Amino acid sequence: MNKQPTDIHGKAYNRNLLVLVLIIGSFCTVLNGTLLSTALPSIMRSFNISTATAEWLSTAFLLVNGVMIPISAWLINRFGSRKMYLSAMSIFFIGTVIAAIAGIVIILAFFLIKDVLPTKKEKIDVWSVTTSTLGFGSLLYGFSEAGNKGWTNPEILGFIGFGIIFVILFGIRQLKMDDPFLDITVFKHFEFSLAAALSGITNLAMVGIEMVLPLYIQNLRGVSAFHSGLMLLPGALMIGIMSPIIGRLFDKYGARKMAITGMTLLTIGTIPFVFLTEQSSYTMIIILYAIRMVGVALVMMNVTTSGMNSLPLNKISHGTAVNNTFRQVLSSIGTAILVSVLTTTTNNNMPGKSLLHALPLEYKTRAISATLDGFHASFAMSILFSLIALVLAFFLKKGNRAREHQEKVDG
Repeated sequence: MNKQPTDIHGKAYNRNLLVLVLIIGSFCTVLNGTLLSTALPSIMRSFNISTATAEWLSTAFLLVNGVMIPISAWLINRFGSRKMYLSAMSIFFIGTVIAAIAGIVIILAFFLIKDVLPTKKEKIDVWSVTTSTLGFGSLLYGFSEAGNKGWTNPEILGFIGFGIIFVILFGIRQLKMDDPFLDITVFKHFEFSLAAALSGITNLAMVGIEMVLPLYIQNLRGVSAFHSGLMLLPGALMIGIMSPIIGRLFDKYGARKMAITGMTLLTIGTIPFVFLTEQSSYTMIIILYAIRMVGVALVMMNVTTSGMNSLPLNKISHGTAVNNTFRQVLSSIGTAILVSVLTTTTNNNMPGKSLLHALPLEYKTRAISATLDGFHASFAMSILFSLIALVLAFFLKKGNRAREHQEKVDG
């Protein structure tokens, strides 16, 4: 007979409703990212800025996450998951353009979100905050600006080098502390480390294409931002549709089979993008993007759960913070790489300006071809990321990784 779960105060709560609120909140953030990606081409035209500059709108989100996530473990331990979730969704409510949807979540969270992990009074370590902020902030800034200034630019190399130094200092500090600000010893657990890598690369593949594809749809095909958003909407909806199903599939088949299946779908769904033309079917693009998002859903949630299940309960908050930090940093780096490849390939293949005056039609044809080359190269890089993750998926442990099952075995 299953015992009803209780929070840290000993009060019973409905686990399914709590999870439902988390799913709705996650869907809102995914939808918000899709809306921003869809608006980027219009923003570029309105402000006459480059792709790499427009990328900063997405990078700003990743930058704040990269700086704040290492602090989240301390915040959760200090104030509790309920207060943290309510605060986060309240801020999201104020700042997002889909505030109305985000407000459905705050009301539900007030009644249904409970503190399930014990809190403890801890002093915040100023040196840890300083090194993590400078380290991750500099790294994300350097990789993001590389698309504008080039990977060999002294300023870019300086920021990346500066970031690496402070991330190392941050890591050393954590290893020396009796009660670390962010417990990076979770990486000693192979299953967690592998899951973090898989989750990061998968998120990278999702965010990168989420930004590049609207550029193709709007800039090259001339589709409006509204219709471009509608084309990507089914893919975003697949995350919400798959969420209730994935848990059951995970319990039945385990993370390994789910991750291999998901990465295979992600790879197969990306390959046709390398061959996009001016006349590629919109229906094909919609279906392929939706297939990719199904693959993302199958991998992201399952491998994250698998990784967390390999950790002791007292390491969960730190594992969550480490996993999210790693994922955001990889996403920023990957997006910067995709945009840099797109920009560099396009510029290198672009015809000279002299041809524009002599043979304008020929110039237009070659310019379109150069732009397509840029998109093809960027999509090819995304396939490479997907293949790397697919290989890593085969190293996950076989079988069911549900924590309840593990506790019975360990007991």
